[in-house]
Amino acid sequence: MVRGRGATPAVEDVRLPAPGPGELRVRIRAAGICHSDLAMVDGTVAPAYPLVLGHEATGVVAEAGPGTRLAVGTPVVLNWAPACRACWHCRHGEPWLCAANTGASVARGETADGGPLQVTLGLGALAEEVVVPERAAIEVPAGLPPEQAALLGCAVLTGTGAVRNTARVAPGESVVVIGLGGVGLAVLTAARRAGAGPILAVDVAEAKRDLALAAGATDFLRSDDTLAKEVRARTEGRGVDHAFECVGRSVTIRAAWRSTRRGGAVTVVGMGGKDDLVSLSALDIFHSARTLRSSVYGSSDPDREVPELAAALADGSLDLAPLVSGAIPLDEAPAALDRLARGEGARWVVTFPD
Repeated sequence: MVRGRGATPAVEDVRLPAPGPGELRVRIRAAGICHSDLAMVDGTVAPAYPLVLGHEATGVVAEAGPGTRLAVGTPVVLNWAPACRACWHCRHGEPWLCAANTGASVARGETADGGPLQVTLGLGALAEEVVVPERAAIEVPAGLPPEQAALLGCAVLTGTGAVRNTARVAPGESVVVIGLGGVGLAVLTAARRAGAGPILAVDVAEAKRDLALAAGATDFLRSDDTLAKEVRARTEGRGVDHAFECVGRSVTIRAAWRSTRRGGAVTVVGMGGKDDLVSLSALDIFHSARTLRSSVYGSSDPDREVPELAAALADGSLDLAPLVSGAIPLDEAPAALDRLARGEGARWVVTFPD
C-alpha cells in the first residue's frame, strides 16, 4: 500500500468488506507489478490515497455474493476495465473505452486504523484477497501457471491487442517495438505470432537483448539518437510498417514516428504524463502520410479475448515465460517496484501460497 504521492510503498494489513450482491471475494494466487503501479505511486494519474496497488492478477473465487454465477473455487483472471455493456462506446463495439471505467482508484474497505481505503483501478490486486464486481472476474481453465496467467489481464492483453486489434499487423510486415517492459515484450510475442518480420526491439538497457530475442524479436537496437537511421538500414531505407511505442514519453513517440515509413502507422501503447507534449510539424504530418494513434487496453474485449489467450497458454501455443523476470513474495514488492523504475527485468510477479 502507498499512503501518498511519492511515498514508499509498504505491506500493511487492511480490512475488506464482505462481498455484496453481484460481488466476489477472490483469493489471489499471483499478481504482476506494472508500470501503471509506478504511475500510481508518483502521482502521474493522480489517484486518491491511501491506495492498495496492483491491477494484473489471477486467483480463485473464495466467496460469492448474492446473485453471482461464478462458483467458489473457480479460477479467474481479473479485469481492471470491465465493460458496462450499456454506454455509447460499449453499444458501438468499443468496450475498452467504456464510459463507466475512469482509470481511477476506487474506495473499498478500510485501513487497519479504520481510515478510508482506495484500491487501484477497482482491484488493488497486490494483496492476499480482493473484493470485486463479478464482471471484473473472467473464468479461465484450471492448472495454468499462475505467474503467467496473471499477465493475461494487463500486459499480454494490452500487447496482443495492440498488434492484433489496433494495428492489425499482417504477415510479412515490419515492426519496431520501443520499450521492453512487460507490455513491450508482449507486443514482440504477438508480432511473432502474427508472422511479422523483421521485428526490431528497442530499449535503453543492453540487458534487455536476450529477453527481446526470447520474446520474438529478430534484432535488438539500443535506444539513442541514431535509432531511426538504424531502423531504416534494416528496412531497405524505408522504415518499418508499424512502430509500437511502449514507454509513454514524447521523446520515444517522436522516435517511433521517425522510424516509420511513409504511409506507416505508429501505435502508442505506453501511458504518459499530461504535460509531456508531442510536437510534430504540420508539413511532416502531411508529407509522411503516417497514422498516429493510441491503443487503450489493446482495443480489446477482455471477456472474449482473455479466455482465448488462456486457452493458448493452456495448450502451449502461447509461451509467456520470457515475460516473467521472477516470482517473489509480497514483502518484496516494494523492492520490485524500485527495480521496475530502474528498467530492470520485465514483469516481477508476486505469488501467494495455495
